[in-house]
Amino acid sequence: MADTNFLDKIIDQTLKTVGDSREQIFHIGEQSRQELAALKKELVNVRHKVASVIEKSDRTQMYAKFARGRLVEVSKSFDTFSKEEVRAAYEQANDYQIQLAVLNQEEFQLREQRDQIERRLINLKDTVVRAEQLAGQMSVVYNFLSSDLKIVTDVIEDAKEKQAFGLKIIEAQEEERRRLSREIHDGPAQMMANVMLRSELIERMYHEKGIDDALNEIRSLRQMVKSSLAEVRRIIYDLRPMALDDLGLVPTLVKYLRTFEEHNGVSIVFQHFGKDQRLPQQFEIALFRLVQEAVQNAYKHAEPKEIQVKIEIKPTKVIMIIKDDGIGFEPSTKKEGSFGLIGMKERVNMLKGELNIQSKLNRGTVVAIGIPLNSSDL
Repeated sequence: MADTNFLDKIIDQTLKTVGDSREQIFHIGEQSRQELAALKKELVNVRHKVASVIEKSDRTQMYAKFARGRLVEVSKSFDTFSKEEVRAAYEQANDYQIQLAVLNQEEFQLREQRDQIERRLINLKDTVVRAEQLAGQMSVVYNFLSSDLKIVTDVIEDAKEKQAFGLKIIEAQEEERRRLSREIHDGPAQMMANVMLRSELIERMYHEKGIDDALNEIRSLRQMVKSSLAEVRRIIYDLRPMALDDLGLVPTLVKYLRTFEEHNGVSIVFQHFGKDQRLPQQFEIALFRLVQEAVQNAYKHAEPKEIQVKIEIKPTKVIMIIKDDGIGFEPSTKKEGSFGLIGMKERVNMLKGELNIQSKLNRGTVVAIGIPLNSSDL
């Protein structure tokens, strides 16, 4: 018992250390993101200043050229000009030369500042990426150490297989959380921040330019809010379409594909064969996700004009075909970051089904999925 208590203390201390380290890494990542955003704004400001100085320098260069021409003219006909005119021509030419020297020095300093900011941005981006990766890895370790794997132990006898299975589940959960966090950060959260900035701009515009310009900006702001609301609804729908529980697989697919078509401007043709029957919940969820992943992959990577989705529900099997007329790819070449296809293969394997992908460059892609149904499942 003493050994067990000692082991529990070691695990608790390890969990505390891992948890604290994870929080510190997360804090570093958040600070880096904030500094990254501030540097991006500073970089835009410096670039504007560089452009402004270049414009002033070009204009001053032109004036200096005219002044030098005037000075040459005065020097050649010295007797025909008064002393005041000669002095004025010389002072003007000299003044423009001084202005040019000042502007050139200012431009040089601004370019140096810009280059420094760009180098810092590269380092900060690397820090943010590494912090995200480390935080995810630390979360995997923490969750694995703190999880109760008793149920998994009853199913999996081998210790190595049990560990790999547990880590795989936790990694998938962490990746989904990270994906959702990025979608909210890059979508609705970013839009809401823009709404705040635009609202301040509207107030200034109203005072400086009048009601008409302010109303135009309000209309633009309204469209931004509308887009943000649509993005929030899409994220909620992607988490789990509620119509799936109420209506079933086919009606939910019809609704999803129609909405996808409207929002993304790609033609989608849906065909359903066989009996429109309800399937077990785990089958309906898995089949819906497979179609969803295949359609999104086609839209993101294939640049299609039309996507065809066909589903046939037989007594012993469900067959689904997703076909696009896009740019295609070479199936034998593994594309870096192709997690969509990997996820589809894993989901089909869990259902003991078959996945076949046929594609040729500039000839489109066909994804064929077959999932067996047993009478005991229905």
